[in-house]
Amino acid sequence: MARADADPKIDRRKFLAGVAAGAASAMAPPAARAAEAPAQTTPRAPSALPPSAKTVEAETKTPRELARVPGIAGSDFMVDVIKTLDIKYVPANCASSYRALHESLIDYGGNRMPEFLTCMHEESAVAMAHGYFKVAGKPLLTLCHGTVGLQHATMAIYNAWCDRVPVIVIGGNELDAAHRPPGVPTIHSAQDINALVRDFTKWDDTPVSLQHFAQSFVRAYKIAMTPPYGPVMISLDTGLQQEPMRDDGEKPYIPRYVPTSPPQGDSGAVKEAARLLANAQNPVIVADRAARTPNGVTLLVQLAELLQARVIDQGGRMNFPTTHYLTAPASAVSNADVIIGLELSDFWGTVNSFTDNGENRGIGQNSTRINPDTRLISICAVDLNTKANYQDFQRFQVIDVQMAADAQATLPALIEAVRSAIRNDRKSAIAARGESAKKAYAEMRSRARQAAAVGWDASPISTARMVMETFGQIKDLDWSLVAAESPRFNWPHRLLPIEKHHQWLGRAGGYGVGYAAPASVGAALANRDLGRISVCFQPDGDLMYAPGVLWTAARHKIPLLAVMHNNRGYHRHRLSQARRVDGLVGERPDQGSVRAWSRPQGSSRDGESGAASAARRVDATAVMP
Repeated sequence: MARADADPKIDRRKFLAGVAAGAASAMAPPAARAAEAPAQTTPRAPSALPPSAKTVEAETKTPRELARVPGIAGSDFMVDVIKTLDIKYVPANCASSYRALHESLIDYGGNRMPEFLTCMHEESAVAMAHGYFKVAGKPLLTLCHGTVGLQHATMAIYNAWCDRVPVIVIGGNELDAAHRPPGVPTIHSAQDINALVRDFTKWDDTPVSLQHFAQSFVRAYKIAMTPPYGPVMISLDTGLQQEPMRDDGEKPYIPRYVPTSPPQGDSGAVKEAARLLANAQNPVIVADRAARTPNGVTLLVQLAELLQARVIDQGGRMNFPTTHYLTAPASAVSNADVIIGLELSDFWGTVNSFTDNGENRGIGQNSTRINPDTRLISICAVDLNTKANYQDFQRFQVIDVQMAADAQATLPALIEAVRSAIRNDRKSAIAARGESAKKAYAEMRSRARQAAAVGWDASPISTARMVMETFGQIKDLDWSLVAAESPRFNWPHRLLPIEKHHQWLGRAGGYGVGYAAPASVGAALANRDLGRISVCFQPDGDLMYAPGVLWTAARHKIPLLAVMHNNRGYHRHRLSQARRVDGLVGERPDQGSVRAWSRPQGSSRDGESGAASAARRVDATAVMP
């Protein structure tokens, strides 16, 4: 039996009155409080002393300027090198390991070309550079702090690697163990910080002299800006930044930057590809990151119209106008007799399907989308720098004509070769193919509008309506859709008139969560300079990774319209859990050397149907409201 008065009730009004009385007593004049307080034999020392005049001065006055190194600081020369490449911005999170370069950028460089942009996180800084390039076509520089800052940046660097975007990363590092400060600076140093990202950067270096830095930085810029684009990394010693320039008889110089011509397809392979395309009954073009510039879109339209070939734009970039009658859905490959892939990140996934249904002992089902005699052509520069560790190169696909070359650079020669290969007796068939494509396009657009109308008045608002309501506000402006990160969120391509290269920038590349917000701010920075409005369909979970980038946007006055896309759950996780639970219920049959297995009696799944077990498990899955 419960004890009497074990939990005495407290009157709420008396409690609040007591709180108010205590507060009033605390705010009363000292003399009044002293009269009320009982006498004490020894005075209590205050818990905190007021700051002295010296402390107040030290914390409020402008710090005095510290003495600079005698002569010309090495970091000043580094700024001169950076300025020759017309890098406009440096988004970075402030840190001590690149303190000298940071000071020179501001004081010596005047904080102009490049301008330092304060970021709250290294991942945001790199992602801003990522988004900026996809609008401006020029890379940005970002700075990282030793081991820990670079570890923060790695996810965004990997996204840039997978998305074929050039980003120049400098990591400060206290290299000289005999002179580096003890404690934290030593913990944040390493023999080789570049090792953290070497598997997903195109090139890296550790300069040991100012002349070495000048050559390395220009080389890094050239490599990053040669297709296939990609991030590069330079480890920069703090001591090298801080030491003065020495007169050793040879004055350091800054190498002149000359762009490297992008690799083009072999002439013989181009002619063979043209022959196959010209003689095909139903050629299909598939493009992923083919258009590096607006001219790439123009070239792809020329090739498609010359062949009257339907085009599947996989959306790695804006490759082909969604309003063009040759636009086709992914299913168009099933009737093709020749398929040409332009900068495809996943050729296997283009011509095959994978169903994650738990069959084949849990690995799912594979099936082909194309006819056995369909001929495949590939033009892809990524074949030139594929590495072994990270598997962004996807599953292996046999290709009949494969060119390790930049697609956009190869298109002019391919167009001329196709024009020469088309015989007069083929022109009427090609024209008829175009008429058929117009009918198929009209039907596709009609189906898209009908699908968008389903649930138009639903609450919460449907994603199709979200897209169209947003478009209604920007349609008369020069707009740029800078991010729409959910992989299956394809309403913009199905509904919007995407006709210009800057109206769709593609996705993260590596599907790293946390990309959309900072990349959108970086893209909006470039669009701000060009007078455009930037729009982002922002996933809710993605924003939670790096919300501090919104401070950077506000601080540096970067305009961005972000429409929050709350998908209300971890849906991929839920489906995977449901499928797994459904597959585990019951007994597993004996398969060869795998011994028969049954669930112990009394287990939580014993006797449940697959549907009941899946429902129970899904209910327990963590789901966001």
